[in-house]
Amino acid sequence: MVSLNFRVLIADDDKGMRLVLKKVLSKVEGFEVIGEAEDGDAAFCFSEAYKPDVIFMDVEMPLLNGIECAKKVMDINPKTIIIFATAHEEYMSDAFEVYAFDYLVKPFKLERINQTLERIKSLSAHLNEQPLKQIGKPNRILEKLVIKNKDGISFIDMNEIILIQREERSTAIYTMDDKYITSDSLSDLEERLDSSIFFRSHKSYIINLLMIQKIYSYGRWTYVLKLKNTDKDALLTHERYEKLQKIFEK
Repeated sequence: MVSLNFRVLIADDDKGMRLVLKKVLSKVEGFEVIGEAEDGDAAFCFSEAYKPDVIFMDVEMPLLNGIECAKKVMDINPKTIIIFATAHEEYMSDAFEVYAFDYLVKPFKLERINQTLERIKSLSAHLNEQPLKQIGKPNRILEKLVIKNKDGISFIDMNEIILIQREERSTAIYTMDDKYITSDSLSDLEERLDSSIFFRSHKSYIINLLMIQKIYSYGRWTYVLKLKNTDKDALLTHERYEKLQKIFEK
């Protein structure tokens, strides 16, 4: 996602709306339309194959509606920027559940789209900042996390874990020097981690609290956590943001 050129998929069963969005995007530097889809199933298949950074998604589409498509896309790459563009306001709460970046109600003004695109570019500028160099491991000595994967069994020092996230329908554990893939769910791992150090920031992320560097606003309902010792970042929901504030106020 962190890129100077955002690759965009437009998913809408209205050919005229796809054309409008293509024209708008063609006039904004930093965005490239790499594909179109006229139904939710095609949108998901395209996303799985080409992994666009941004998806403009209608809600009411044939075969698979936009909300269900977004859920499947986010399980592959939870950092996909999904912008719902729909004539139906009543789906906004559903969009909240999948942490959409924005929700545009048709007919919308072109300047409203441009505002959203500028926010995406601004976010990218923040995330492209160089991460801090390793400043030493946390002093606290923790147990090892034992996971099963295709290579056998791995023993991971918990104090080296920076981030755990859903990725390509699996769970990826990032440490200072390595990456581990497991079929264990985030909920399973959360139960085995030290809750005073590890924090479930989002349905797709667990973070090491000692590794938080900065927090940025991301879309209407979500934040981005920039972490130390890695170029990876994590998402933080509004509800979990409030919980995080209380933790650090103690």
